[in-house]
Amino acid sequence: MMSVRFLTTLILLTAMATAAPAATAAEKWAAAWTGSVQGPYPSGNATAQPNLSLAFPAPERGAHDQSFRLIVKPDIWGRQTRIRLSNAFGTQPVTFDGVFVGVQMSGAAILPGTNRPVTFAGKNSVFIAAGASAWSDPVALPFVHAFNSAEMAGRKLAVSFHVAGESGPMTWHAKALTSSYLTYPGAGSKGAEESETAFAFATTSWYFLDAVEMMAPADTRVVVAYGDSITDGTASTLNGDDRWPDVLSRRLHAVSGAHVSVVNAGIGGNQVVGPAEYSAQKPFSGGPSALQRLDRDLLSLSGVAAVIWLEGINDLSKSANGNAASIEAGMREGVRRMREKIPGVRIIGATLTSALGSSNAAHGSVEEDVQRKTLNEFIRSGGLFDGVADFDKVTTDPQTGAMRAAFVPDNTTGTAGDKLHPNRLGYAAMGSAVDIVALLAKPTR
Repeated sequence: MMSVRFLTTLILLTAMATAAPAATAAEKWAAAWTGSVQGPYPSGNATAQPNLSLAFPAPERGAHDQSFRLIVKPDIWGRQTRIRLSNAFGTQPVTFDGVFVGVQMSGAAILPGTNRPVTFAGKNSVFIAAGASAWSDPVALPFVHAFNSAEMAGRKLAVSFHVAGESGPMTWHAKALTSSYLTYPGAGSKGAEESETAFAFATTSWYFLDAVEMMAPADTRVVVAYGDSITDGTASTLNGDDRWPDVLSRRLHAVSGAHVSVVNAGIGGNQVVGPAEYSAQKPFSGGPSALQRLDRDLLSLSGVAAVIWLEGINDLSKSANGNAASIEAGMREGVRRMREKIPGVRIIGATLTSALGSSNAAHGSVEEDVQRKTLNEFIRSGGLFDGVADFDKVTTDPQTGAMRAAFVPDNTTGTAGDKLHPNRLGYAAMGSAVDIVALLAKPTR
C-alpha cells in the first residue's frame, strides 16, 4: 500500500507536469504557425481536396456535432503553447469544446501521452460570436524538454476540437497543402482520443484555426511571409513542406539556431488592394485584400520582427484589371501601417515572378507582364522597403521572359503546370534567394 508521503509526492509531480510553467521576463509569446483565414467554406482555392460531400453535406450549415483534427507544423516549439480559433467569416456563433493539442504520430493518430486539453478563460469550451476569434489559455507541453529541442524538430502538432451543434458557414483556409482529418457529422467529441479511428475523412484545408504561438526566449524573431498563392504554396508538394517560406525557414534555423520563427500568411488568389468589398455574404475566392486582412493576419501576431511581402500579380489579372500604380499605393499604405504598429520591423519587398504565357485564363498576357516589370522596378528601387528578395531574377528565363522551364511542372497534381506557380524546384530557388543577413539586420528606421 502506498504511503501518504509517496502519494503526496506523486500528486505534486503530476501537477508540475501538467501545469503551464510561468513565463519569465526572458520569455515572450512568438507566432509559430499561421493559416490565414480567407472566407466561408467552400469559397477559396483548395488544392488536391478530397470529396467532402459526406463530411459537410450542406456547406451553408457547416459542421454539425463533429470533430476536427488539424495538422500543422510549428516552426518553433516551446514548453507552452496557445492557439487561436476564428469565426471571422461565420454568420452565427459557434461553440467549440473538446479542444486538445498533441504531437501527430502518423495520419490522424496522436503520439501516445502527448495529447493535452486546452481551455479558454479556464473553461473547457468557448463560445465565439460571428466575426470574432479567441485565444486559448497557455497549455503546458511537458514532452518538450527545452525550447526548440532537437527531438521536436520537424514534428507536427495535431489540434483537435469539437463543434457543438451546428456551425453555419465555416471560417477556413483553403490551400493548406497538408492533410488534416474530420469525423462524420453527429460523431460527437473525439479530440481526447489518441486513435485515428473516429476521423473518417481527410481534407487538405484548415478550418477555424488560424494561429499557434509558443512561449519562446525574448530574443526570438518572427518572420512573416505575406502574400498570395505563390507564398501559400500552389504547385508545391502535398505534405512536402517545400513552399519557399519552408525553404527559408530551414536556412534560417541552420545559421541562426532556434531563435527565428517563419510563419506563412499567404492566401491563394489574394490581392493587395482588391476586392473593394468583402463579406461572409459576398465572399471572394482570394479572401479580403492584403490591406483589409493586415490587422488580423500580421499585426495581431506576437513577436513579429520582419516581413517579406510578395504580392500583386492577382491585382494585375484580367478580372481585377489593376495596374502597377494602384499596387504601389497599396504597398505604401501597408508598409506605413506595419511600421506604425511594429516599430523597427524589417520589411523586405519581393519582386513578382513571371506569369508570361500562363495557361491560367486570368494571367499570361504581355500587358500584364509590362505592369509586373514596372511594379518590380518600384520594389527594387522605390525606397519603400528595407531590402529586396529578387524572386523574379531567380525564376525567370532571361531568353523568353517566362518562368524557367524546370520550375513549371506541378508537384502536387502532376500536370504540366501553369507557368504562373513555381514547383518544388522553383520554390527552392526562391527560398534560397532571400538575403538572410539583410532580413535579420538591426532596424535602421
